[in-house]
Amino acid sequence: MLQLGSIRENPQWAIEGLKKRNFPDPGQAIDRVLELDRSRRELQTESDNLLAAANSKAREIGQMMKTGDKEAAEALKQETVNLKSRIRELEVQLKSSEAILLEELVKLPNVPHESVPPGKSADDNEIVFEWGDRPALPEGALPHWELIKKLDIIDFELGNKITGAGFPVYKKKGARLQRAMINFFLDEAIAAGYSEIQPPLLVNADSGFGTGQLPDKEGQMYEATADSLFLIPTAEVPITNLYRDVILAEDQLPVKNVGHTPCFRREAGSWGAHVRGLNRLHQFDKVEIVQVQKPENSYRALDEMIAHVKQLLEKLRLPYRILRLCGGDMGFTSAITYDFEVWSSAQERWLECSSVSNFETYQSNRLKLRSRTDGKTQLLHTLNGSALALPRIVAALLENNQNADGSVTIPGVLVPYTGFDRIN
Repeated sequence: MLQLGSIRENPQWAIEGLKKRNFPDPGQAIDRVLELDRSRRELQTESDNLLAAANSKAREIGQMMKTGDKEAAEALKQETVNLKSRIRELEVQLKSSEAILLEELVKLPNVPHESVPPGKSADDNEIVFEWGDRPALPEGALPHWELIKKLDIIDFELGNKITGAGFPVYKKKGARLQRAMINFFLDEAIAAGYSEIQPPLLVNADSGFGTGQLPDKEGQMYEATADSLFLIPTAEVPITNLYRDVILAEDQLPVKNVGHTPCFRREAGSWGAHVRGLNRLHQFDKVEIVQVQKPENSYRALDEMIAHVKQLLEKLRLPYRILRLCGGDMGFTSAITYDFEVWSSAQERWLECSSVSNFETYQSNRLKLRSRTDGKTQLLHTLNGSALALPRIVAALLENNQNADGSVTIPGVLVPYTGFDRIN
């Protein structure tokens, strides 16, 4: 959530940032917020003044009672009653005003970092880095959805029978490959200084609000309606919410956590080859890295997180590229996002496998996540990244490492985890 003080001090900054996101009528939206803020502050000032007046009169009444001037004291008592009645009215108005202001504030997405390019869609994203040679596949190479059926390692029909479309069953060497990749990604993050967290897979509405999934993304989340809980779309949500309503001391920073969880997303996308097989699922596994940083350190941390994801893909020998997302393609809460895409040789297309983002103070303002230095508090910056999401990594790994005999070679870094070097 944008900070009111920042909007108040520089409304044009907010307007220009919202324009970069193609937000409709940004000037009108910011004017609305500022007007509500002015009204709220006027109510608060009146309430504070009346409360001070009531306290002053209470002291006068005490003095009058001591001197025996009961008649004057009774008159002042009536004035105090009237003041307190007005204060109660103002409290009701103030509560309503604050609720309306909050409702308008949460409609506003984060203001993009100055380096974020303008643009309306994924077509306007900037390619900032590319690594690796695209492998030449043997004749008769298969896309992964045919390859997994031939190798009998992932079964979509069984998943559909048990649950529905988008919930695959991993079996045999497919299940072992999943477990191997999760452990590899976790070990790499721990070696990089991250502490492992195993969080709950369901969160309450306060947690969804804290990281920005609610109130506008309910349709993308599975909800346990009887308990008002939501299945997590990513480990970012519970891990970041560990620090909701927390003031961290300087010696507790930076926070670096990693967690593996299944992730649940209702929107599985449109029909067609580009969402077949593992390309888009309702349930998938992901290892997530999360950081909480001082504002002055957060962009250095972002670079470190990007470097971490790069080395994972290079160790897996998967060709990849990095895109800096334009204003129109970024997530609602992000100040800047870099997407990683791996090359799928059998499909001859790029597959997104990670997003690394800095949210600056947008999430921490909702979370009330702060640090204290020299007796003063400040909002911290939150960051997260996929390191990595498994489905499209598995898809690219299987497709890119096909052999002429139909088998698949396992990257060397995974062999200690799988216990085998080939799937056939």
